[in-house]
Amino acid sequence: MPPAMSQISDPKIAFAYLRPACVLLTREPTVVNVETLKGQLKEVNDATLQQLQEYVLFPLRFVLKVPGAKKEQLVQSVTEAVSYVLENTCIHSWETLHDLFSELCLCLSSSADPGKPADTSEELKSAVLRCLDALLHAAYGDIVFKLFEPIMLPGLGAAVSLLLALGEKEKSRDIQTAALKCLQALTLQCDCTQEHVVPSSEERCSVGSAMASFLPGITMATARIITGDLRQGHAVTVRAIKVWSRTVELVMEDVQLQSTESYKTPSADLGRIGQLMVLRTPEWVKNTAGKLSVLLKKIISCTSAHQHWRVRLAMAELADHLLAKCSQSLTECVGSLLEALVGAINDVEPRVRERCEVALREVSQRNQRCSGSSGTQTFTDILSENLHSLATSLPRLMRTSDDQKKLFVLNVFLGYLKVLGPLVSVVLNSAAHLERICKALMQVLELDVMDVRIVEERSYAAAVETSTGSHDSYTAHTQRKHFLYFTDEKIFSVLMEICRTLGYYGNIYLLTDHLLDLYCQSSVYRKQAAMVLNETVRGAAGIAVADQSQGLETKVRESPATQEDIKAAAVSIIEEYTSLNNWHLITVSEETDRDRQDQQLLSPSRLLSICNSDAGSLYLLNDVSLNLQRLSQHPQAPRVLTVMLTHSDCSLLPLVGDIVQDVLTALDLSYERTAALFCSVLHALMKALARWFPSTCSRTSKSASSNQSSSDQEDLSIRQFLLNYHKQKELAEGIGIEDDDTEDREVPPTECKDVEDAGSPDVKAELPSHLSITKDVMERCIHLLSDPSLRLRLKVLDVLELCVQVLSERENELLPMAHRCWPALLQRLTADDPLAVLRAFRVLCVLGETCGDFLRRRVSKEVLPKLSASLARQAPISAKAGPVYTHTLAYKLQLAVLQGLGSLCQRLDLAEADLDAVCEACLPYLSSRQPIRLQEACLSVFRHLIQVDPDTFWFTLNELHCPSSYIPHHPDLLPVQLNGMGRPRDEFSDNVFKLLKEEFGSETVNQPVS
Repeated sequence: MPPAMSQISDPKIAFAYLRPACVLLTREPTVVNVETLKGQLKEVNDATLQQLQEYVLFPLRFVLKVPGAKKEQLVQSVTEAVSYVLENTCIHSWETLHDLFSELCLCLSSSADPGKPADTSEELKSAVLRCLDALLHAAYGDIVFKLFEPIMLPGLGAAVSLLLALGEKEKSRDIQTAALKCLQALTLQCDCTQEHVVPSSEERCSVGSAMASFLPGITMATARIITGDLRQGHAVTVRAIKVWSRTVELVMEDVQLQSTESYKTPSADLGRIGQLMVLRTPEWVKNTAGKLSVLLKKIISCTSAHQHWRVRLAMAELADHLLAKCSQSLTECVGSLLEALVGAINDVEPRVRERCEVALREVSQRNQRCSGSSGTQTFTDILSENLHSLATSLPRLMRTSDDQKKLFVLNVFLGYLKVLGPLVSVVLNSAAHLERICKALMQVLELDVMDVRIVEERSYAAAVETSTGSHDSYTAHTQRKHFLYFTDEKIFSVLMEICRTLGYYGNIYLLTDHLLDLYCQSSVYRKQAAMVLNETVRGAAGIAVADQSQGLETKVRESPATQEDIKAAAVSIIEEYTSLNNWHLITVSEETDRDRQDQQLLSPSRLLSICNSDAGSLYLLNDVSLNLQRLSQHPQAPRVLTVMLTHSDCSLLPLVGDIVQDVLTALDLSYERTAALFCSVLHALMKALARWFPSTCSRTSKSASSNQSSSDQEDLSIRQFLLNYHKQKELAEGIGIEDDDTEDREVPPTECKDVEDAGSPDVKAELPSHLSITKDVMERCIHLLSDPSLRLRLKVLDVLELCVQVLSERENELLPMAHRCWPALLQRLTADDPLAVLRAFRVLCVLGETCGDFLRRRVSKEVLPKLSASLARQAPISAKAGPVYTHTLAYKLQLAVLQGLGSLCQRLDLAEADLDAVCEACLPYLSSRQPIRLQEACLSVFRHLIQVDPDTFWFTLNELHCPSSYIPHHPDLLPVQLNGMGRPRDEFSDNVFKLLKEEFGSETVNQPVS
């Protein structure tokens, strides 16, 4: 073997060098001999190998031709060697091309069923496909076009079927991609970086005629690949799109179909093969275009919103190629192709956007060149018809599609507007287009006013507590909108951009007049029309809209809206909104609260000024009182009262007393139908009373306050402790009890005052009006707490919490009411939805601040066992849960109970057994495995428990983990032994040490017992 310094360039030397290996391989077709020849081939340069091509291919082809079963490894090694030869040489002989093409197809096909791929290894399939691709690229000159002669149709069809089957059903992505790439190369449509044969117009026509026979099979199979499993990867999808696009372009090209060669009758000498040929007659073209249109729509629907940008880019290129080459033959597909380009013009990927902009611009230019001024008109007609069709189907699509499809449809809508640009104004001059587009927006933007989230949101209430004159207050005043047909904020954003684009390019006067007509036409459209009007005016002013000339070659905004135009539009909107034909004082307030979204068109300060004037308030209240008696005719009256209570001060209280009784009476008479509505009024009323009359009394029970002093006492010495212990022991044995009895019999002088007052008349002072109202409201809450509607129960619990806060200054009034509401509240605490349990526990904590003695036995017996059991049951779950657990209702309930349980135990001064139960339930939450906020809440529980009984909980914590060793002062005293001493650091150590250090000053060093 010559040295590997340089490749052999002399044909004689190369022949002498390769001949032994070729002869040996012919005699003994083994993998070792193939590998030997393959290694030697790499020692010969390309020019020399070209001269010896037929010689070196012979033994390799001979191995493939030998009849009988062959080992896969041998076939794979042979095809790899052939690939090397073909990749570095050219095929000049048709016989060699034909024979190798047939032999490689046989390697791929099954011996039992030649129409299906063989069940061989992925490595062998990959090697054969690589060899076939190299063969098609190595074909030199015009010999490759002989593959597309009519006589070759059966063999060509077999190859196409094999490659499509591999591309569609193979599990390996690499083999799928390689098979589809071979199919591209077979149709002379390969887009790799190698040099390719460029066919003349006649040659391209002959290739197109041959491939017309396989067009149905190729387009249907590749369409199934494109719309198939997303897990196949974007590379397979992109390659399938290219095969579909280039094959359709090759067969349906306008230039070819205009030639008579495309439907020349086949020769009679072909026999049965002539039946395989397809004549591309006008009738065949029309039928095929209709079938391709169905496939194209399916492909666009699956790829337009694909996650990978390369797939979307391939789809844009497909649309561009077919519009450029097949616009006349594929007339039925033009609308869908334009829709694909227009829909991607707002793509998040810049490369996709730029490709679509270029394609649309070229489409416009081609139409102008082909037909002069009428070309632009034709293109505009197509776009406007597509826009009208899309506007017609938009409400249906928004009701029935998923969010991804909705977003694509709206992007297409927006794309049409941007492509039309200033011609939008021309399109809107059509009454049909204007009516359809505006009605579509009205239906799509319909608000959902029945969603429970609207009730639970607090943004509206938060705005009232902010200063009414500030900009921030107005911003917070606007609630988040909930729509009937979508929830995604991206969809809402695109809809608002559509409105602004209409205002930017359209006639602002025409749009304003039509939208105001819709506003007055029906109350159903009012909120939507107000939103669209706002955004249209903003668009006309150029706010939040980009001036993009993305489509037609026209001047940008030939007549932009001037400041006077915008001012005139705004004035007309305000005049229409405040017109006496539509509004008067009473219905202004009613409609303002019923249609919260209309507040963007009505200044909030106007309503405040009405509520803050005595005459205006009295006028409104009188009218509301009358309307409450005719609630079926005036269903908005309670909402007006809610707004007044929200925006007024305590000066309204003398006027509102009678009307509150009217509300309560109306509630009693129509409980089933109006409970939810009136509860909103009661909630606003109690919030107002809590704001007007904040509680001034201390919210700590007497029994709990006595325990606070324990933390201020000085530490007792050991001597004093023993003396006290001795005294207590004597008292227990009856020694010295007489002295204590005499002390107990001494009457405190303060008790004399009660004796003097005993004879006074029992006259009960009249309750202040706000307390009397609160008691009446609380009475209704007791009955409503058992309502079957969860939404209503939640609202009632909010009202009850406010009632307790207001009544807390009069314990004599609060305790009887608390006694009455306890059974219903207990049901909410122990046997209700977790949301209701959460709210009910909050009410319990507020009650605990003022009714400690009253609640002690009830909580101990009826509530605490279930809360403790719930905490103990959830502890192992939260310890093992991941970060998503913190968003669950179970976590929120755990957190709320832990945050309130400690203060509740301290205020109620619970017995030792109850404290032990709470301690046992909370100890697992000291683990570092628990979520951080649960650990913090648990620490707060123990801080409160330590205030109640410091010795017990010092011992409990040290039994769990004792960071210190306690040394007695005297050797006669036994050393202190605690279970937590000497334990290794564990999950409880950090939190236990933190509590001991904060509350008892413990350190991790030896210290004497004090």
